[in-house]
Amino acid sequence: MLFARLTSRWVLGWLAASLGVPLLLAAALLAGQALTPDPVRPAPPPAAAPTEDAAPPGDAAPTDEPVPAAAPAPATLPVVDYDPAPTGFPADPHPLDATPLTEGLRPSRKIAAYSAPGGRPLAFLAPTINGVKLTVPIVEHRTGWTAVLLPSANRRLAWLPPGDDRNVVPLRDQIVVERRQHRLTWHRDGRAMKSWPVSLGMPGQSTPLGRTFVLGRTPPPEAVYGGVDVYALGAVPDDPDAVPAGLRGAHIGVHSWHNDDTLGENVTNGCIRLTRSAQRQLLAEVPPGTGVLVVDALPTPPPTA
Repeated sequence: MLFARLTSRWVLGWLAASLGVPLLLAAALLAGQALTPDPVRPAPPPAAAPTEDAAPPGDAAPTDEPVPAAAPAPATLPVVDYDPAPTGFPADPHPLDATPLTEGLRPSRKIAAYSAPGGRPLAFLAPTINGVKLTVPIVEHRTGWTAVLLPSANRRLAWLPPGDDRNVVPLRDQIVVERRQHRLTWHRDGRAMKSWPVSLGMPGQSTPLGRTFVLGRTPPPEAVYGGVDVYALGAVPDDPDAVPAGLRGAHIGVHSWHNDDTLGENVTNGCIRLTRSAQRQLLAEVPPGTGVLVVDALPTPPPTA
């Protein structure tokens, strides 16, 4: 069942008390509907030029350094799931880098995730999270190891050792959200395709900054979502205690609403709310694993703004 264990706490959207915040997404999660199949996509062209926050060009250059050995991972390590990820993983050194992430990693079996190349094993990444196939964007390659965005965490990486326990797939798309402008822009192959106005998190529950990704989708739980499926992101609230009790443990989401009255305002519990037509287009075009970047503002507005 899609996100079955997440009943009543999946996507963070503002609901009036009369609608019952603790019941958020319960109906959809109990329905057990499957993910929409991903379309087959050709390999992407070269990525756009990095921004000021980009990693130095030498980071991905081939080296003659030996591949650090992976320490044995105890079978008792936790598996990363929809709950907050285990601690100890390194911070993303370039959380606001707008360079598109063009490769995704899909585990074919459990992979031990480490604190650094040759570092300490901290958890396992499984092929699915609550029945949803996992695709995590690749951030960096170093001495045979691969860094990916860590699910169920904000601005954290996991390092994976070399192995045949994963598939690498191309990622053509990127979603960029600008908090000051309340704008979401969909990019493909490094080119801005379309921009839409959005509502974002209210004071104290701001939409988290940094790089994350599309984790999966589910049908709308309530009529207030406008009858359009919802995307869950890998990100979680920066302050879990600030969200309503019924949403504790939930992820940030991208979703529509039954009206567009609050577009351009900070009114959600951290989610990114946009029009129904915009959400439908994203659902049709953007697959799980796609990188999502949230910034305060871009140096230059996208041409679609």
